[in-house]
Amino acid sequence: MKYVPLVLSNLFRKKTRTALTSGSFAVALFLFGILAVVDGAFQQGVDVAGVDRLVVLNRVSIIQPLPLAYRDRLLRIPGVTHVTFANWFGGVYQDERNFFPQFAVDRETYRQMFTEFIVPDDQWQGFQTDKEGAIVGEALAERFKWKIGDRIPIKGTIFAGTWEFNIRGIYRGRRVQDDTTQLWFRWDYLDERKAFGKGWVGWYTARIANPDDAVRLVKVIDEQFANSPAETKTDTEKAFAASFVKQMGNIQLLIMSVGSVVFFTLLLVTGNTMAIAVRERTRELAVLKAVGFSDRFVLMLVIAETMVVAVVGGGVGLGLAKLFTLRGDPTGGLLPFFYLASDDIALGLGLALAVGLAAGVLPALSASRLRVVDALRRV
Repeated sequence: MKYVPLVLSNLFRKKTRTALTSGSFAVALFLFGILAVVDGAFQQGVDVAGVDRLVVLNRVSIIQPLPLAYRDRLLRIPGVTHVTFANWFGGVYQDERNFFPQFAVDRETYRQMFTEFIVPDDQWQGFQTDKEGAIVGEALAERFKWKIGDRIPIKGTIFAGTWEFNIRGIYRGRRVQDDTTQLWFRWDYLDERKAFGKGWVGWYTARIANPDDAVRLVKVIDEQFANSPAETKTDTEKAFAASFVKQMGNIQLLIMSVGSVVFFTLLLVTGNTMAIAVRERTRELAVLKAVGFSDRFVLMLVIAETMVVAVVGGGVGLGLAKLFTLRGDPTGGLLPFFYLASDDIALGLGLALAVGLAAGVLPALSASRLRVVDALRRV
């Protein structure tokens, strides 16, 4: 610690250069933080998917429905312990930009299937007794300043007309990744009012007793409905969520490519800056050696300067990224999970330190190998 003032004095010798180099780290780590948030948002559904749940869709397309009669047939399959269903609604609240997921759900079984969503008992009871009742996520309620008892109109796009719902409950997630931007309403209300497809549902979710039986049960379920008017395509919930991410392209490859280019550029810029700093201080480094400081000390001194710049700049960048995410989803519902996790912050700091070390090694080795006589002669 006694050499900290020496490190700081060297850094503040050229304040503008030090500030710009730290700023480069700050910009790079801010971008890293935002990319990590975007990647986490796209991977959210995959990360929180239940290991004991299967999703049963129409084999033709996700937009094609399945008969309500399939529910009882699914329950009779050995290994399936619980079945629920839902339907995508796709309405518009006030403005088309106000996007959020809306699902017509089975009021008897949906809550028992998705136990990661917490709804107080009295609120769920109010939802069950009100045919026009709705349950909304806490993030959605905060976004539109809704409260229990409010009546909200939603204009149908798939199912024509204006649909009005009474907010009977607000749910929250057990985990920070859980999606709390959804609206649920009663499927029987939808089935009663819709002009087509009565007695049909969007998809089924089945809970299985043993997650190790998932592969076998996927095959059993699809064979059960083979050659029927509505054949099925069953997947684990994790595979189903991953398929949605893949439809948007290889997001992770794009993020990795952008991040790699940014950090490689940062490495070159920082390495060049430190090399210039070492050349400017050739005489001083030679004097340090002349008075008895070792080659190892000079090596560590230069590396320490680079690491300080990396930590300060990286910390500022990650701090700004974290502050940016505290404002919530800036995309209007497209990325409901907009959160910079502590693991990503730790990874960002680790990358900053790694870049700082890599950028400082060559200039530091050059400084440590200086011969006093040659260095003084060069000045």
